[in-house]
Amino acid sequence: MENNRPKLKRVIDLWGLSSNIINIVIGAGIFVMPAIIAEKLGASSSIAYFVCAFLISLIMLCYAEIGSKITASGGTYTYIERTLGPYYGFVSLFLFLLATISADAAVANTIIDLLGTFFPYLKQLWIKITFFIILFGIMGTINYFGVEEGIRFVKAITIIKLTPLILIILLGTIETNFNLYLLPSAYNLENVGGAALLLFFAFQGAESGLSISGEVKKPNKTIPRAIALSITIVFIIYILLQLIAQSVLGPDLLNHPENPLGMVAQVLLGPWGITLIAISAIASMIGNLSSEILSIPRVLYQSAKDLVIPISALGKTHKTYATPHIAIITYVTVCLLFAIFGGFKELAVLSSASILILYLGVAVSVIKLRIINKKKPFKKTFTIPGGYIVPVGTVIVIIWFLSHLSQTEILGIVSYISVLSLIYLFIIKTMKKN
Repeated sequence: MENNRPKLKRVIDLWGLSSNIINIVIGAGIFVMPAIIAEKLGASSSIAYFVCAFLISLIMLCYAEIGSKITASGGTYTYIERTLGPYYGFVSLFLFLLATISADAAVANTIIDLLGTFFPYLKQLWIKITFFIILFGIMGTINYFGVEEGIRFVKAITIIKLTPLILIILLGTIETNFNLYLLPSAYNLENVGGAALLLFFAFQGAESGLSISGEVKKPNKTIPRAIALSITIVFIIYILLQLIAQSVLGPDLLNHPENPLGMVAQVLLGPWGITLIAISAIASMIGNLSSEILSIPRVLYQSAKDLVIPISALGKTHKTYATPHIAIITYVTVCLLFAIFGGFKELAVLSSASILILYLGVAVSVIKLRIINKKKPFKKTFTIPGGYIVPVGTVIVIIWFLSHLSQTEILGIVSYISVLSLIYLFIIKTMKKN
């Protein structure tokens, strides 16, 4: 009976995949980032963006190479599982879920908190719960009825969320002269490193967006191109907003750490500028959430198909809509529960470490995949030029980032992986007995 079920449809084009990545990467952080980076580096803030862009490019090159060769759904999880084995796939799956569930629950709470500043009655508990049910219900329903519907919504919300930001960039460019801010002022390497580390996490998200790879048209070409296009767009938007904020507000930028872009919009557009940025922030977070709910159920789906988790129902597709409907319902339900009952703040402490370890796993997978297929290399796929320089360099960069984690984060992530390892051993023994 299961063999009669339809496979996932490859209907997502370059703009669809790029939109999905952009939607996840550009979340709420960009609306406060200009003040945070300016506090550390002043007029030299642009340097941190270039440093961070270089570092994230190393990682994304690894994703582009392995993503063009392993094109099934699941993204990061699938790359690691197919290359390093089921144990590493199992661990990466739950590291991934740790990061995404905590992030999605936090985003949902931030949306209602922001709305509550305009409509105080929304702060009532029963209204917040109702809001969460409606929000996750709508997102889940859109994706339940077809990947075309899901990606169409993602494309639309991407345009909506980027339009106010582009408007700010255009008006700021016309009204100010920010060329001087491209010239570095006095700075030190420690401040640049700290700022780059903060920005590094603002560039996260492509790893989630690539989870829909199994539904991408011509994935061998589309995946590398979408990574390059989306990260380039994000970088340009980030650095231009930083320069505009510095040019418009000048030293006063440091006095508005909670809403620097809102103050920029107020100067450029008048009193309604702050409202526009608030609406943009809400649209940005809704976009982030929509792409997550489109993407992450594909990870559950693929892990069930691979028998990495022994829940076969998660690996089923809908007979009519060809979507991983049970995986979608499951993920939406879990996110809803975390949003309502909390717990995401505790998980969020480990999310940065989880993502770094996943990046490390992908870089190592690129190296191993090259070694395995040295005699029979993949044809018509993307390969990073320069031999092993980029993947090895990526491993070094990630280890450096990991070394900057707090003791609490290190202890927490080691404990979490240890528990996962014990659970995996128990599952393997149980499956062998059966």
